[in-house]
Amino acid sequence: MAKQLLLVRHGKSDWGDANLRDFDRPLNKRGLENAPEMAERLLNRGFKFDLMVSSPAKRAKSTAKFFAEAYQFDNIRYEELIYEANTTALLKVINDLDDDAETVIMFGHNPGFTDLANELSDAELYNIPTAGMVLMSFPFDSWKMVSRGTGEMVFFDYPKNSDEI
Repeated sequence: MAKQLLLVRHGKSDWGDANLRDFDRPLNKRGLENAPEMAERLLNRGFKFDLMVSSPAKRAKSTAKFFAEAYQFDNIRYEELIYEANTTALLKVINDLDDDAETVIMFGHNPGFTDLANELSDAELYNIPTAGMVLMSFPFDSWKMVSRGTGEMVFFDYPKNSDEI
């Protein structure tokens, strides 16, 4: 059975409070609108998943919660390594995923997510916008097999994409 990984970049964040640590920045108004809208789009595609993994940063957590709510899914795993991660760290998280999970949604940040999509698949994306999502498929039974160039991009969607299904 193939593995599928959906990367979701967190929604637009709020830069209004200069005293906040980057980690603690919340979603702004647009982020709070886009995240549930993208979760809804995913539902409408008939997309199903087994596991949610998210960066523990506030904006990623909030984005993940909108998806969890839309799907009535109550178990989000927070993974420190995803925050400010480069592709090497992100690949480690992926390789350590439980093989019982066929389809995983991962919530995190750029530039890591765009770099990862390009490194693992034929995506050739310039940038995953905030609240954007990229689905990749891998022809393996084990997440440990996922490595550079082994994936295929299934779809790329983002809030300003008007080619809605």
